Amino acid sequence: MRAVLEIGGTHVTAALVDPLRTRVRRRVRRPLDARGDAEHVLGAIVRCAGELQVPAGQVWAVAVPGPFDHEKGIARFEGVGKFDDLYGIDVRAVLLDGVWPRPADVVFLNDAHAFSLGEWRAGASAGHRRCVGITLGTGVGSAFLADGVACRDGPGVPPEGRVDLLRRCGAPLEHSVSRRAILARYGDRDADVRDIAVRAREGERWAGQVLAEALAALGTVLAPCVRDFGASAVVVGGAMALSWDLVGPALRVGLGDTPVRPRPGTLGATAALIGAAEYAMAAGR
Repeated sequence: MRAVLEIGGTHVTAALVDPLRTRVRRRVRRPLDARGDAEHVLGAIVRCAGELQVPAGQVWAVAVPGPFDHEKGIARFEGVGKFDDLYGIDVRAVLLDGVWPRPADVVFLNDAHAFSLGEWRAGASAGHRRCVGITLGTGVGSAFLADGVACRDGPGVPPEGRVDLLRRCGAPLEHSVSRRAILARYGDRDADVRDIAVRAREGERWAGQVLAEALAALGTVLAPCVRDFGASAVVVGGAMALSWDLVGPALRVGLGDTPVRPRPGTLGATAALIGAAEYAMAAGR
């Protein structure tokens, strides 16, 4: 069994996972305010982990979004609209000191990596030697997996394995594809992305065009990466993927003649938990 944490913008989940059988044996999910101060955020995470009541000496694997120094366990959030008050904090030390029973160690991985690894282990990309995982939420997360190992360089792999570091029309990709970019393009300050999706389904032309343009842009930037990496699967998760009836067709347009058809993840919220457990097991932790 592996003890894992998944930290998101609205919640934190602690779980006990059997990575060999890819089953979540027990989980605790609690709300989390990503805009709260460091004491509130870290306190909520520590309490959630403690509620799981795992034996002492466990190695916890933590899936957390970036910017974050996953090797050292130090938060680097700045100007991203979430967890900004954690900047510079040694989250690993906080968890080692605060979680009870005490962990033996804490390891971190990017949340998109955890999602992709979970889907590779037991979901939509199971059986594929080379696959790309994309998460669509506040921004664009990504992981390029070869036999379950995340690649940070090589043919088709963007810098650090991060699609968000690529550029489109001379600007960062997330100027076109992100929650902030989509809302700015749509122009209704009272709407969120889910509202735009509802309006697109109801036949509002502008809503449909804004979403289609954003996702097609992602596909256009992603296409050469997928081809050069030799991926046989592209799996998409995150909040926007819940509107796959809108996301899927637009993304396929951008991917053009790329032979791989994108597909939504099949594990839902369980993907990142299984992926984090797989990561810890593969690392021998």
